[in-house]
Amino acid sequence: MSTPRIPTGSFKQLGPINWVLCRVLSKVAGTPDAHLFSTVGRAKGLFRGWLIFSGRMMPGGRIPPKETELVINRIAYLRDCGYEMDHHSRIGRRFGVTAELLALVHEGPTAEGLSPKHRVILTATDELLDTKDLSDPTWKALSQEFDERQMIEFLFLVAQYDGLATTIGTLRVERDF
Repeated sequence: MSTPRIPTGSFKQLGPINWVLCRVLSKVAGTPDAHLFSTVGRAKGLFRGWLIFSGRMMPGGRIPPKETELVINRIAYLRDCGYEMDHHSRIGRRFGVTAELLALVHEGPTAEGLSPKHRVILTATDELLDTKDLSDPTWKALSQEFDERQMIEFLFLVAQYDGLATTIGTLRVERDF
């Protein structure tokens, strides 16, 4: 990746609240400086609003964390977002996303060895990324796995991590690991 378009922020550039948030989030991520947070933190209140929004899906969502991580890892792979792949392959391991399952996620919804539930989730993820919509058959299949609230959350989850991959790539945020 090339030089970051907006460098990570210092205490002065982030402000005291965002600086503390960045330090805590970096520690949780296991890195001295989580570049995404110390870059986006320069947006002040927008950063905090984004944290609340995204935190309602991961880690605080109604979709089980393993399935959430499958969606995020699929998006990171399709969008070639190394930053997301670094963090979410590691986070996913905490929730049962093994190296073998991650390889199937990268292969896609037709990979042999996926459970029917995971196949439906990956199919819906791919379709939503490709068409910005879900066909009636895909909607029906996904709604057999998720309740109404989870269906809405799924749409926001895909849109959030697709947008985040775009933001990371466009800002040229450096990988942490």
